[in-house]
Amino acid sequence: MDTHPSISWFFKPNIFYEFYLIRIKLYQAFTRFIPELSGVVMDFGCGAKPYRSLFNCDSYIGVDYLSEGHPHINEQIDVFYDGKKLPFPNDYFDSVFSSEVFEHVFNLPDMLFEIHRVMKPGGQMLFSCPFCWNLHEEPNDFARYTPYALKSMLEAAGFSIVKQERTGNFILCIAQLVNLYFYTHIASKLKNRYVRRSFLVLISVPINLFGLFFSFLLPTGKDLYFNNVILARKV
Repeated sequence: MDTHPSISWFFKPNIFYEFYLIRIKLYQAFTRFIPELSGVVMDFGCGAKPYRSLFNCDSYIGVDYLSEGHPHINEQIDVFYDGKKLPFPNDYFDSVFSSEVFEHVFNLPDMLFEIHRVMKPGGQMLFSCPFCWNLHEEPNDFARYTPYALKSMLEAAGFSIVKQERTGNFILCIAQLVNLYFYTHIASKLKNRYVRRSFLVLISVPINLFGLFFSFLLPTGKDLYFNNVILARKV
């Protein structure tokens, strides 16, 4: 029986949410990829562990880093690390999971080597990071990676790519960015939370429907997309 809380509405939303398009595509990708992970799992940059209930594993350890951009209030951190060295022995984890974290790691190539060190041979790492999104958790937002950059860094650190996906498409990105604009530059200035929520619903629903409809109707491309989702194996 699953004793872990279900995924919150913010990470498995419905069409009334302003970030519906990007979040539902990420959730759908994780439901396909996460069954590949098992054993002792490290959630690197775990935060509130929003996807914990998708895992069926022996142990789930949340690791994060204290920073000024993300205060970790009311989050479920098991272990903090210093930004350079993970406090675990070699070959410790069967699997590693990381969601929307790598863009916040300034020394990502070095950390990939460190993650590789604490993984067992043949262990698998599943991660996502954004390609099309605004600055967030400033000042600790350092990069937007292409699939080719990620492949190069992973291979240099001793990983091989098992599966790779780009979530969303060009039209869905356009619709999501419009919703992001209204959220960031207009709704955020509305002081009454009920007025703010009502405004966002009235704006978001038609824009979400627009994105879904025209994504189905018109030609789309993956040259603009939401997230990189990659499953890699320690060679």
